[in-house]
This record gives sequence, C-alpha cells and structure tokens, in this order.
Amino acid sequence: MENLAAFLPLIATIAAVLGGIAVVWLAVKLMWKVAEPNEALIISGLTRGTLENTDGMDFKIVTGKGALVVPGLQTVRTLSLTLNETELKVSCVTSQGIQVIVDGVVIYKIGDAPAFIANAARRFLGQQPKMESQVYNVFEGHLRSIIGSMTVEEIIRERDKLASQVRGASGVEMEKLGLVVDSLQIKDLQDPTGYIQNIAKPHIAQVKMEARIAEATRNREAAEKEAEAAAQIADAQSVSAIKQSVAQANAERARANAAQAGPLADATARQQVVVQETEVAKLEADREEQKLQTTIRKPADAKAYAQRTEAEAQKAADISAAEARAKRTELEAQANARRVEVEAQASATAAAAIAGATRVTGEAEAAATKARGDAAASAIKAKALAEADGIKARGEALESNQDAVIAQQLAENMPAIVAAAAEPFGHVDQLTVLNGADGLNSMVGGILSQAGTFLPRISSALKNGQDPAKRPPKTPGA
Repeated sequence: MENLAAFLPLIATIAAVLGGIAVVWLAVKLMWKVAEPNEALIISGLTRGTLENTDGMDFKIVTGKGALVVPGLQTVRTLSLTLNETELKVSCVTSQGIQVIVDGVVIYKIGDAPAFIANAARRFLGQQPKMESQVYNVFEGHLRSIIGSMTVEEIIRERDKLASQVRGASGVEMEKLGLVVDSLQIKDLQDPTGYIQNIAKPHIAQVKMEARIAEATRNREAAEKEAEAAAQIADAQSVSAIKQSVAQANAERARANAAQAGPLADATARQQVVVQETEVAKLEADREEQKLQTTIRKPADAKAYAQRTEAEAQKAADISAAEARAKRTELEAQANARRVEVEAQASATAAAAIAGATRVTGEAEAAATKARGDAAASAIKAKALAEADGIKARGEALESNQDAVIAQQLAENMPAIVAAAAEPFGHVDQLTVLNGADGLNSMVGGILSQAGTFLPRISSALKNGQDPAKRPPKTPGA
C-alpha cells in the first residue's frame, strides 16, 4: 500500500500530460485543413507575408498539402480544380458571306499555377457555375472573328487550324479568368443555306459514278469468270455425256441386234411370202383384166359399133324421108301447075269457041305457059323459102345461144347415149368387180368416159351445122 501511494503522484502527472496531449491533438485536428488533389484552399485572414502570396495578395493558397487555420481568425474555402465543359453553338458568317452554325465543345479548368488560382479565386470563388457562361462568351466572339476571315472550304478542311487559332486568340482572356483550355473541338458545321451540300454534290456524283463503274467492272469480271467456269463445266459435262452416250449406244445396239435376230428372220420369211402372194395377185389381176376385156369391154365395143351403125342408118333414112317429102312437094306443085294448065286449056277452048279459035287458042297457050311458069316458080320459091327459114332459124339460135342449144340437144340425147354405152352390160350374167367400191367407181367412170368421147364430135358437128348422126367422109388412106 505504501508503494502504491508513492506512485499516485506520478500516475496523476502522466494522466495530466496525456490529457493535455489529447486536448492539443483535438485542437490541432480541428484547425488543420488538408487540400484534396483536385482542389485549392483559399485561406484569408492572418496570412500577410506568407510565401504563397503573390502580387500583394491578402489570402493564402494551399494545394496538395495541409494548413493550420485558426478558427475565428482565419477563413478557409475550397476552389475546385476539376475539368469543366461548355457546349458551343455559334452562328457565324464566313468571308464569302455564307452563314454557318458551328457546334463545338470547350474543355477547361482552373490553372494549377498560383496566379491562375488567384485570378479564378477573385472571379469565381463561391460562384464557379458562372464560369460556363463566361467561357461561352469568350469563345463565341473569337469564333465569329476567326470564321469571318475564312471560307467554308477552309473551315471544312482545316478544323484543327480553326481550333488552334481560337485557342490562341482566347488565351489572354482565359488567363485573366484563371482558366486553362485543355481542349477545343469543332464537332459539326451546319449550313442553313445548303452551300456545303451543293459543293459536295459534284464530288458525290463523281464518287457514285466511279463506284458504279467499279461495281460494273467487278460484275463484268465476275460474270466473265463465272462464264469461263460454266463453260469449262459444260465442256467437261459434254465430254462425259458423249462418252456415256457412246457406251450406252453400243450397249443398246448390241441388245437391239440380239433382240432383232429372231424377228428379223421371221420378217424375212414373211417378206418372201408377201412377194409370192403379190406375184399371184398380179397374175390374178391380169387374168381378171383379160376376162373383163373378153366378157365386157369387147361386147360393149361391138354393141356401141352396132348402135353407131344403126344411128347412121336412121340418119340416112331420115334424110331419104326429107328428100321424099321435098320430091312430093315438087310433084304436087307440078300437078297443081298441070291442073291449072288443063283448066287454062279448057278455058281457052271455051273462049276459042266463043271468040274465035285462033285468038282464043293463042291466048290460052300464052296463059297456060304463064301459069306453068308461075306454078313452077311458086313451088321452087316455096321450097327455097322453107329451107332458108329453117337455116336462118337454126343459125340465129346457134348464134345467140350456141352452147345452150348444143347443151340442150346433148342433154336430150344423153340418156340414149348412156343407155347405149351401158347396154352391153345387160347381157352379162355374172360380173366380178375388183377393189370393191373403187373398182365399181372405176368401171362406171369408164362407161361415162366412153360416152364422153362422142360428145366433142357431136358438139363440133352441131356448131358447124352438120348432122351429128352422119359419119364424116373418109379421107383417102384413112
């Protein structure tokens, strides 16, 4: 106990020291401020004469380390050093007087140097969102100024040059603001007037034309290669098909020869039989033709000759009858003349008796002579007039409708002609006709053709005014 009591003052002293240390640590902890890597501490208050101050600044800038801030005597605020982004959409006019709209983006931050931080702290401390509008205004003016000295073609081809010039022109102002531009990008160039589209059309058309030409060339080359390949395939297939066809033809020929050996022998035998049967049929046809000549044609010719002879005899009889009628008419005329003469003589005798024999006789003879002459002349004139009238009527009929008159006469006599031509068949007891209906038609046609052989002669005779029944005179040597 005595030893414990001796250590109590020591323990109390240690506890007091530890308590004091704890109080000091807690106080330092509360007053000590550490700047983050992306921020700067702006300490104002009891800071005059520090190394961090520049240009007589009354505030302290702390970056990347800590600083002791006495509460109540000093104030500490943070300034962000992170990147910021501002979108640009500026309407400009080029040196050609063409309106364009530039779309871009500016990436910027507060500079790391104390001067940049100090400038940014004076302008944006506690109001950092205002940086975006300030940056937009700076770059808008410089963009319009620089684009106004460039053409549309230069803007399109030299965007990096445009961005570099804008950054260079805005560098002083951005430094005064305490800002540093990390990047300036021209994202798009809009053309409300369509100038860019129009200047691109010739090039687009040229590119399209070259593309079509290249495509057509490639298609043609591909088609040629495909055609060559197809031709080679077709040649190979053709050669193979020819070989297969030759082999198949040889096999088919062998099978056909084997299959036709028996039927060929049968056909040869049957051919010989048909040849013999044909010869027999020809002999039978010759025999039938001879039989037809003997039994039908020759009797028919004899019958026709008899009918022609009979017709000629009838014609001679008709002519004799006509001459007899003419003779009778003449004799009647003579008889009438004789009767008149006799009457005249009687009258002359009576007159002579009354008036005197001599005068009456002379007058009677004169009258008789005149009467005979008148009678003979009248008879001759009557006969001549009758014959002339008949000839005239016949000639007029033939002249006006010669073919119709002849046809009428032929038609009137045709039944008799056909009957005369077919009369020989009336004496045939049995008739054999070859080839069926064709043979019968041929036989009937032969009969009609025989009758038809006389029609030209009859027609010619009628046209010449001759009697068709009269046989023409034979010429010497006929």
